[in-house]
Amino acid sequence: MRALLTAVAAALLLTGVSAQTDLDTLMGQVLLRRDENWKKLQQYVLEEREQLEVRGSSQHPIWGEHREYSWYIRNGLFVRSPVKINGAAVSESDRQKYEADYLKRLERREGRGDASAQDSDEPSTDGILRQIRQPQFISSAYFLRFKFEQGKYAFVGRETVGERETLRVEYYPERLFTGTDRRRGRGDAEKNRAYDTEFRRLMNKVALVTLWVDPAAHQIVKYTFNNIALDFLPAQWLLHVDEVKASMIMGQPFPDVWLPASVDIDAAMSLVAGQFYVHYGHEYHDYRQADVTTKIKIP
Repeated sequence: MRALLTAVAAALLLTGVSAQTDLDTLMGQVLLRRDENWKKLQQYVLEEREQLEVRGSSQHPIWGEHREYSWYIRNGLFVRSPVKINGAAVSESDRQKYEADYLKRLERREGRGDASAQDSDEPSTDGILRQIRQPQFISSAYFLRFKFEQGKYAFVGRETVGERETLRVEYYPERLFTGTDRRRGRGDAEKNRAYDTEFRRLMNKVALVTLWVDPAAHQIVKYTFNNIALDFLPAQWLLHVDEVKASMIMGQPFPDVWLPASVDIDAAMSLVAGQFYVHYGHEYHDYRQADVTTKIKIP
């Protein structure tokens, strides 16, 4: 009987190891393909809505700002063009200045010279996409730059997101937060390093990322991020962060091409004056392929 129980236990253990290995393999492939989609098309444009709101303890709005943008390709780069701020149209001069500044920053980041000087002020899609680094609408969607960590994933079950059958996977990170938590002046370098290491350890300990994955496409369809508790943060007497939640949803505006649909970040915090809620969100919509001769008219 003891031998039989030992054999059953060994079989269950091997089954568990095999399942974990399969899940690790899947997540490795998913994260490897995560950044490929935006490069699949050479010309496409989109619209963006950005929202920032602050509410009081009664959920009454205290302050808010709403902006709308258009994205188009210029000099082979995705350029963000402001359209409206709080419902009011952006002036032509302000729009052109914003675009020119944005393009210069992109060109420096891409290691190019200033090619914009010879470019027309009229937005157009007469360039082929040659951008190397992620455009902002992609990097904002993957604001959690989580890395592949073997053995840190747990299969929860199958769920339908939209009309797509997905696997729900929970990720318990050890290396999600890897940078220094804040800038410091000169002082005890060893003490600062020890503090930073402990700070990152605690941040990783309370973080939970849930991912909904299309296994056939090796694609993250949605993910959510929760900080379960942040009681270890300094200056709790002044500001207590009660909760932080973030979510990202991908869409499929073109066949076999996944691009961001929405990003939402919500935080609840307590001050001496009471509790406040902050919401920050992006919506990316109206993706469409652009003819190389099409001119984008800004209202």
